[in-house]
Amino acid sequence: MKLKKLTAMSLLTALGVVSSHIIYLPIGVAKAFPIQHGINLITAVFFGPACGVGVAFTISLLRNLLGTGSLLAFPGSMIGALLAGLLFKKRKSPIYAALGEVFGTGILGALVSYPVAKYLMGREMALFFYVGPFILSSVAGVIMGYIIFKALIKIDFIRAYME
Repeated sequence: MKLKKLTAMSLLTALGVVSSHIIYLPIGVAKAFPIQHGINLITAVFFGPACGVGVAFTISLLRNLLGTGSLLAFPGSMIGALLAGLLFKKRKSPIYAALGEVFGTGILGALVSYPVAKYLMGREMALFFYVGPFILSSVAGVIMGYIIFKALIKIDFIRAYME
């Protein structure tokens, strides 16, 4: 079971890293990456908050090492994944996980990105500069993620990778 879970998480990580070369939206010093938010939703629902944060961290790290991300990828993706996983764990509904991803990334992740941009990247931005773009990116991503989630349920992904 652990090997199947690790394999599925690795595939989601690879999808996140490879697709970051293709689909992103430049926003100031940030690169909004909607697919990350869909992956966060899927990992939060299928694997829980800790695995969701682990996959988000790994994708962010690899994107930065490959030059397709910025330091802002860390707070946005990891906080969204954590909140998505916690809300799903509490409410057992992918809709709550989606709301957690949007709030976690769009509001909390955007606000945490301010000191990262200012002090670590040397960029002077307004406190709420990233809120709008991060919300738009996370909404687009969770819509894609929810559609993929429903397809995975239909093909019985849970039994194939979770048992």
